[in-house]
Amino acid sequence: MTTTTPQAKMRLRELVFGAACAAAVRAAAQLRVADALGEQPMKVQELAQKVGADPRSLRRLLRALACYGVFTETDEDSYAHTDMSRQLREDAPDSLHYIALWCTEPWTWQAWPRLEDAVRTGRSVFPELYGREFFDYLHSGEATESARVFDQAMTHSSRQSAADLAGFLDLTGISSVVDIGGGQGQALAALLTKHPTLRGTLLDLPQVVAQADPRLHPGGELGDRASLVGGDCRDSIPVEADLYLIKNILEWDDDSTRRTLANVLAVARPGARVVVVENLVDDSPSMRFTTAMDLLLLLNVGGAKHTRESLLTLLAEAGLRVDGVRPVNPYLHAFEAQVP
Repeated sequence: MTTTTPQAKMRLRELVFGAACAAAVRAAAQLRVADALGEQPMKVQELAQKVGADPRSLRRLLRALACYGVFTETDEDSYAHTDMSRQLREDAPDSLHYIALWCTEPWTWQAWPRLEDAVRTGRSVFPELYGREFFDYLHSGEATESARVFDQAMTHSSRQSAADLAGFLDLTGISSVVDIGGGQGQALAALLTKHPTLRGTLLDLPQVVAQADPRLHPGGELGDRASLVGGDCRDSIPVEADLYLIKNILEWDDDSTRRTLANVLAVARPGARVVVVENLVDDSPSMRFTTAMDLLLLLNVGGAKHTRESLLTLLAEAGLRVDGVRPVNPYLHAFEAQVP
């Protein structure tokens, strides 16, 4: 029998207590500890007063987080920022404040224990837990705060990748673009800003586009070149354009992905470009994050993050001609295709 090393035992013990780490990050985000802590080390007592917390309990929270490099203890009873803790500030350029909240929302704690069921069946457990599909629940009025956090998380995430995408895409010969499932339109706004003659359409659920970037609304900075269309891309895509941008939404079940791509082919003219941008589970420097999100997608919508091959297969099945796959940044890849 192989002898287990002490290091392996210790590491597995740490892993099975992983929920404690996630909960600690969530608590720090909710308390806004990172926002209250300045650039100089601060005593726990003073920090507790700022965030309205019990000093002894806050000390325990900070000690736990410091083990993971989120905050650091500088001297007796004082803590300071680290590169990771600064990302919990809501005003940080690369803020993960809302991502931290979104990935630890109350519904997630109900879903994770059902992962065995999802793995056995290959289906989402969400309808059994909440009586409806995930996005129906999110926009039903029963989860107002969770919906708000989701929108903020997607906005912050999109804002950070929008500039990379605008710099990546060559829009030579392109006069119109539609951002399918583009949320609040950060990517579209970045493209319209970079290309002053470009016209664009944001297509997403009505309640989502109603909260779109103010620059895209009538009267906004980009409003004269932008259109906001409410609808579900799985049902139809009522927009003709030179370029169809599909970013981080082909992660549902394969049937929904096939319906979306078929709707693109139904409206797009021959020669139109289709760019699909996704995280990949087989080509990422952050596999722990990407594979964790892959499992969360299984739980909540029955979806999956793609491998390069799985997405290439779906695009080919839809009838698209894939011209190439290139990295947009270290975390995103663009699949560049054309309508035959």
